[in-house]
Amino acid sequence: MKLITLYLPEPYIEALNQLVTEKYYPNRAEAIRVAIRDLISDEVWGRKTVG
Repeated sequence: MKLITLYLPEPYIEALNQLVTEKYYPNRAEAIRVAIRDLISDEVWGRKTVG
């Protein structure tokens, strides 16, 4: 894995912290990885070519 740095609005961080506190994810990094994976799955890998 590679490290990236990003800035997030405070409400996003608060929501991530809530997910971790409620034990949906073990930490914020894992929650972000899942969100990115799902986005890529929908937007890139999920595209179907018409032809």
